[in-house]
Amino acid sequence: MTRPTRPSPPPVPPPSESAAPGPVDALLRGALAEAETSWSLGSFGALAAFRRDADEAALPLADGRLGLATARGALALAPPATLRLLAYETAFATGWSHAVALCLPEEACAMARRGALTELGPDADAARDQDRGAILFDLGLSLRAVDACLRTADPALIARLRAGGKRPSLDSGGWLAEANPHRVFLTRIGRIEVFTPWQAGPEGPHARLVPEILRAGRSHAATAPIPPGFVPCGALHPPHPAKDAAGRAIPFVRARHEAFQAILDAWGDPALVAAKRAAEAGRAPSPDLTPPGPTGRSRYLRAALRAAEVQAPYLRGDAPSLRPHG
Repeated sequence: MTRPTRPSPPPVPPPSESAAPGPVDALLRGALAEAETSWSLGSFGALAAFRRDADEAALPLADGRLGLATARGALALAPPATLRLLAYETAFATGWSHAVALCLPEEACAMARRGALTELGPDADAARDQDRGAILFDLGLSLRAVDACLRTADPALIARLRAGGKRPSLDSGGWLAEANPHRVFLTRIGRIEVFTPWQAGPEGPHARLVPEILRAGRSHAATAPIPPGFVPCGALHPPHPAKDAAGRAIPFVRARHEAFQAILDAWGDPALVAAKRAAEAGRAPSPDLTPPGPTGRSRYLRAALRAAEVQAPYLRGDAPSLRPHG
């Protein structure tokens, strides 16, 4: 195991100042104010997520970064001016999902890409003052857009990690889960810190590594219409109108649907949004959107049209989950 003395996250902007342009900053701040918005930072197969409950105590960060800290986790954003937002929807057999991808140009997203478990020293950029003396360890996954780390002040765990050997995993069992160090995922747009137990579910902060997905070496799922030349470093997920944070069906909330449609209009791929709006109005999409088009365009067009299709019963009030039973 190697031991550089300090981590190398991106520099923090001055207090109360965001480098992101005005509309981007406004959307991020609005999403932070919405308790049920979920956030994720990382890469395809390696991400940390942050979410808080409406009645959960949350404090803003004292150093001026955009973000919040709770007893279960923290989100600290330092978005650069090159941050690009992309809103999109993904439809499937029984419903749909939505997200706003947080993208950077390929040349601006790279992290340290360490290939071995590495001690980084005290975490001076921790979201909470009380964690800044704890020691960061990079898991050494050599991922392009995220450094997946552990953080602990436990002398026994520090000694065990310093001893090296087999790289620890984020599996749900074993000695590491029992020790329960913080999981800290660093990107060029910010960090998420997870304090919850190892087995925490999707309703709150959690971290996940999926080796099978990591081996594919992709930066994002094929269903996400990320523009060429950009890499998603994370995403925000506004409250879904038809399901809760655990993916369970809830009564349709039209206001949530309309709120995301406004985001989609402002930050979605204009051609795909136009195709969806045409479908909603009963019109065929413009011929210049049909295949073959650029690579992947037909997939994304089908997803946009399918989203309109699966949402239509909810908007009419006759979706299966909305019908009386018995």
